[in-house]
Amino acid sequence: MPTDQARLLALALIEIRNLLADYLGSDVDAPMSIRVAAHIAYALHNEAQTTYNNADFQLDHATRKIAVIDQILGVADGAALLSRFGV
Repeated sequence: MPTDQARLLALALIEIRNLLADYLGSDVDAPMSIRVAAHIAYALHNEAQTTYNNADFQLDHATRKIAVIDQILGVADGAALLSRFGV
């Protein structure tokens, strides 16, 4: 069962995903950092919702979603994030 701290972080990520929804896609006119942030939040919003609802999610599914961001946007930010996490 997730802690209150994890639930608060999950709720914040859900809100960030909602705020950045207009910056999703491969053809968006916005700085790349904003686009990457939008895609990270989108990739993890289901896991954030699961955590907020006091359940656990599968880490391997979340890491695969993050890895796909690099293919969508032609960046290496997903790989860099996963590397910092130790994946």
